[in-house]
Amino acid sequence: MARPRFHLAFPVDDLAAARRFYGELMGCPEGRSSESWVDFDLFGHQIVAHLAPEECSAVKAGAVDGKQVPVRHFGLLLDWSDWEALAETFEQAGTEFIIEPYIRFKGEAGEQGTFFVRDPAGNALEFKTFRDEAQIFAR
Repeated sequence: MARPRFHLAFPVDDLAAARRFYGELMGCPEGRSSESWVDFDLFGHQIVAHLAPEECSAVKAGAVDGKQVPVRHFGLLLDWSDWEALAETFEQAGTEFIIEPYIRFKGEAGEQGTFFVRDPAGNALEFKTFRDEAQIFAR
């Protein structure tokens, strides 16, 4: 394996809705599946939507930079152009942003683009970008 990849399993309340969101909207190829779960290729990482409606609940938020950020979330660091394209995909689809795309730490160490959305089951996702990858862990 050229690079480590993450595997994440998460609950959903509707597999068809998960397929529309991750597969159709986000363009994540589908892998194996069963009646109760489906694998997706999220930019080379394996995510698995498990049918578990009882596990789908409101996510608590915490204040970060004056915004209410979902405490439990997952996502990706993308190249700038991919980040912009994904934000545009969500905008064109009418997806409601938890936090709209913006530049955080502008002009400072760690400058990044970020935005948050929810999937149909309420799982929060964050997508980030850095013009300079050396800034990912900058302090």
